[in-house]
Amino acid sequence: MNSAAERMSRETGILAGRLAALLETLLPGTGGAGPLAAGQAFLESSFTAVAQDQDLAQFPGSALTRPAADGPHPIDRLALALGLHAPADDRMVDLILLAGLPEQHEGYASVLRALHPRGEPWLPVGLAAQLLFPADTQRLDLRAALETGPLVRHGVLRLLGEGPFGERSIGLGEGLWSCLLGLDTTPARLERFDVRPDPGVPLACLAEWLAQPPTQRAAATLAARTPCTLMVCGDADETLHWRGCALVRSAGRDAFGLLLPAGADADLQRLAQAHALVRGAVPVVRVLESVREPDPAGAPPTLLPDFPDTLVLCARPGSAPARPDLPLIGVPVPALSAAARRAMWQAALPALSADAAELAARFPVEPPVAAQVARDLKALEDAGAAAPTPDDLASSLRARAGLNLSSAVKLLRPTATWSDLVLPPDRREQLREAVDRLRLQSRVLDDWGFLPGRAGVRGVRLLFSGPPGTGKTLSAEAMASALSTDLLVVDLSRVMSKWIGETEKNLAAVFDSAERAQAVLFFDEADALFGRRTEVSDAHDRYANLETAYLLQRLERFDGLAVLATNLRQNIDAAFSRRLEFAIEFEEPDRESREAIWRAHIPAAAPLAPEVNLYELAALYPVVGGLIRNAAVAAAFLAAADGTPIGREHLVRAMRREYDKAGRAFPGLPLGLTL
Repeated sequence: MNSAAERMSRETGILAGRLAALLETLLPGTGGAGPLAAGQAFLESSFTAVAQDQDLAQFPGSALTRPAADGPHPIDRLALALGLHAPADDRMVDLILLAGLPEQHEGYASVLRALHPRGEPWLPVGLAAQLLFPADTQRLDLRAALETGPLVRHGVLRLLGEGPFGERSIGLGEGLWSCLLGLDTTPARLERFDVRPDPGVPLACLAEWLAQPPTQRAAATLAARTPCTLMVCGDADETLHWRGCALVRSAGRDAFGLLLPAGADADLQRLAQAHALVRGAVPVVRVLESVREPDPAGAPPTLLPDFPDTLVLCARPGSAPARPDLPLIGVPVPALSAAARRAMWQAALPALSADAAELAARFPVEPPVAAQVARDLKALEDAGAAAPTPDDLASSLRARAGLNLSSAVKLLRPTATWSDLVLPPDRREQLREAVDRLRLQSRVLDDWGFLPGRAGVRGVRLLFSGPPGTGKTLSAEAMASALSTDLLVVDLSRVMSKWIGETEKNLAAVFDSAERAQAVLFFDEADALFGRRTEVSDAHDRYANLETAYLLQRLERFDGLAVLATNLRQNIDAAFSRRLEFAIEFEEPDRESREAIWRAHIPAAAPLAPEVNLYELAALYPVVGGLIRNAAVAAAFLAAADGTPIGREHLVRAMRREYDKAGRAFPGLPLGLTL
């Protein structure tokens, strides 16, 4: 048994002795049989077990008057947070422990059930009054404590049931007794988020951010336990939560990370407060927003309005309410610098220290993710695998990337490579340059000092324009393959919303997914989101332009590789074009390119009839690569059904169907062929 549990056992035993003495006074001569007699005997034996041959008079006051040498314990932390001091507040502390008696032992629950007017296994208000508030002048103090006092406002105690005040029950906040016993448990209703410090990735990786003036001021308020709200602001939700917990720990405090649903009711918020208080911890809260129509009547309810200490709220700007009666201190969360990322990877993976600069550029993750990856690679190495490589690191991130992806994002494992692309040499070279720019940005921007202090210089943004089927998606897949990462294709129909603010929230989730996966982000048919902004003629235009402005800012801060694909380049807003490092036009292939595409889509193992002339097909049917791919696959199935090699008739028949699907006039049959 830990010392906190031993202390609670001793203190509840002392209260059992007081309760037994009260019963002897109220109901003298209850000896004999029956539940009440058995209950009194249990109370007396509980006291005897902890009294060590001392009488009840030797235990005045509350648990606060008997502090433990190895404290503070949870009860001390709770009392400190609520400003309870002996002897003035001894009755309040005793009230907490009395409410927890049913949780301590089933014998106490049985006694209280026998004493409760309604036969409930809880502490009745009337019994608490007779034991702790016996004078008539004290009854009002008990009523105030249970209706408006801090123990109830902060969720430590609950007044249960209906009917006359004296017949109602006093309950402890859900799960609090386990915490008072020294166990780190939380009710299922409270969703926790807490990243423990990892010795492999020290807090020093955040030294630059922690040294910034806003962060230092926030740490000072935490150390001083100043009642205020620290608003940790940025774009990536999980990053904000990780940084918020790190900020609290840097100030020498314990962090209690919580995920609260949007519009969390008062009971849940009080429960969250109580669990933070009993731990002596700082709540680091992130609100899980729900998709709903905005309420025009006003702002959402304030979070944890009665919390008497510093509250850390992690949110995108404007997405969560502050506490209006307390100071608000903003704590911006910029991305880690290249130097910090290098230090992070050197600490996490010492075996790859020589590649730290490349890792910092390719994998700009936060320290908790680096720690997770380091554990993955160490497990492989311990199992006998070879020393880790940068590609192993990429594989670990890819394995973790499929977790919790936004519904607006589809993850594709790339199989295409540079050799699969049939493009003009200058287009292929630009694609390779874009990949190299991402890989080498740490050397150019940090080591060589280009564009110092400029925002939006990291990451690579490309515009792919051209007709459908010309290889835009395949090129993005080949780039992802070259980077040993995945391709995240954005489903714009799930991103855009008619509700004000929802599109921005969905876009934030998309970028969060891409940053977490360290993947190539691909916006197909990007005109819908990256199109030209309109003149403001109504509220819809104003909000549409706000969405575009948000997207510009978010894209600028994205450290990875983002591809915008459109059928018509002129549809893309000029403001986006200025922020693009590459704009690549995908034209319809010429005859030689079409022949190469035909050959690329017919495997060497496929049975191709000798009379097939791919150059003839390329000359006769001027189509894009996507249609050639479809025709090649369809022809293979036709031949398989006939039980013959793939012949001219199969390829031409498949191509005619592609023309029909596209609504185009079929050019005709090759010479000498009839269908």
